[in-house]
Amino acid sequence: MTSLELINVRVGDNPAPTRLLIEDGRFVSRLSRPAPTLDLAGCLVLPGLVETHIHLDKACILSRCHLQEGTLAEAIAQTRQAKAAFTKADVYARGAAVLEQAITQGTTHMRTHVEIDPGIGLTGLRAIRQLQADYAWAVTLEICVFPQEGMLDNPGTEALLCQALDEGAEVLGGCPYTDSDPPAQIRRLFELAVAYDRDLDLHLDFDLQVAGMTLGEVIRCTHAHGWHGRVTVGHATKLSALPKAELIAMGHALAEAGVQVTCLPATDLFLTGRERFHDKPRGVAPLAQLHQCGVTCSVSSNNIGNPFTPYGDASLVRQANLYANVAQLGTPQELLMCLGWISRTSARLLRLRDYGLEPGCRADFVVFDVPSPADVIGRIAPPLMGFKHGVQTFERPAAQLLRSPLKARPVPVAS
Repeated sequence: MTSLELINVRVGDNPAPTRLLIEDGRFVSRLSRPAPTLDLAGCLVLPGLVETHIHLDKACILSRCHLQEGTLAEAIAQTRQAKAAFTKADVYARGAAVLEQAITQGTTHMRTHVEIDPGIGLTGLRAIRQLQADYAWAVTLEICVFPQEGMLDNPGTEALLCQALDEGAEVLGGCPYTDSDPPAQIRRLFELAVAYDRDLDLHLDFDLQVAGMTLGEVIRCTHAHGWHGRVTVGHATKLSALPKAELIAMGHALAEAGVQVTCLPATDLFLTGRERFHDKPRGVAPLAQLHQCGVTCSVSSNNIGNPFTPYGDASLVRQANLYANVAQLGTPQELLMCLGWISRTSARLLRLRDYGLEPGCRADFVVFDVPSPADVIGRIAPPLMGFKHGVQTFERPAAQLLRSPLKARPVPVAS
């Protein structure tokens, strides 16, 4: 295994350069053998970025779809049509393209959701499992299988989900709003999660109407099954429609249950609020207030290049900056909070126990040339290089100005 000594490193807000030592893929307090030295010239080192919610299986299919209304219903329908032609090789190629983008944007851990239903079967799962193995040198990929087309109303789906879990899918997901009885899907998913000892990650409450909110049922089931700290909800845009007092009460209830919240700003902003022309709502989960209540939160990409989200470059830093703009978070402390939602706090959401820069932690890290951690978000800074298990996985040379040798022409001055 490799050893490495990093010198002239900055960690956190401390301007004084320090050094980090790596041996056998982990940070250590001292080296037991000689190691090569890498001078980072005062650059900032952060633990690798953590993508908690993305869909590799249906990425980069926009050219196969016909986007007109830009609604959630249209996105589901268009993706269903495109999905009918998916093959393992096709899913693998598109997923690999996004994975490689994510790696060069500093992502070292990722939870990807994979659609399971009688139409697609386990084709997507098999492709993503292959990606999981082939890209382990650069990113730890965790697979969450879920029923995008409904479960209770879609016979055969539950059996396929169980087969996927039997084959090693690490997390069970859900999409309650796609069934005629959303609370019933939630209850059944909890039963399966307990039976298979899996964490849950649910697409939930994805509109801007308070009516029909199912988050309360998730909280109730979490307490009933003792699944505290093992349940995440994504989107949860209904929370943005709650008055402040009700939101704070919900935040405390979520924190007490250990139910975590992931905001997916690119998708949530693109799909919601289309029925309004003026005074459009922002429509994203209010993470800052939830964070203050003690809720573990994250910001993630969700989709890239499909009807749910037509664009994206797999940059978590860009997603965090987008959220900071939308949520009007601008102080250094607030930007650090946003950084946490794509790094340390996201790692806690995924229950990564060896994450960080301290001795004993896995040496997964990224390097930025910025004055402070807050500037990573404020400047949408690109990472210069990244490492997995202490081995470098990519390098992005800093841009250089190429000054013209020609003399500048004088600017005429009015007389």
